[in-house]
Amino acid sequence: MSDQYRQQAEWLKTLAHPVRICIVKKLMMKGPCNVSDMQTCLQVQQSTLSMHLQKLRTAGIIEGSRTGSEVIYRLKDNTAAEIVGMLLKNEEAHSPKHQTT
Repeated sequence: MSDQYRQQAEWLKTLAHPVRICIVKKLMMKGPCNVSDMQTCLQVQQSTLSMHLQKLRTAGIIEGSRTGSEVIYRLKDNTAAEIVGMLLKNEEAHSPKHQTT
């Protein structure tokens, strides 16, 4: 196997966590957010959220910029947004309001 496939697999592993998918979804839907906005929505402890944000930053999926004392996070990788978008479409297709009887 090539190194490219290994790198892609590692990138997918980084994205493949419920909290990280939710972070990407939040940034897709709302745009740039700070930790407080995300923490309220995700209902996880700040330390847990920070760990997931760091993993996404290291993988190049999101980026953060400091504004005063807060960091504003935004999506950096369009591929991650496309993958999560596909998952959201799949989620909508399987929701009770979209099912026919």
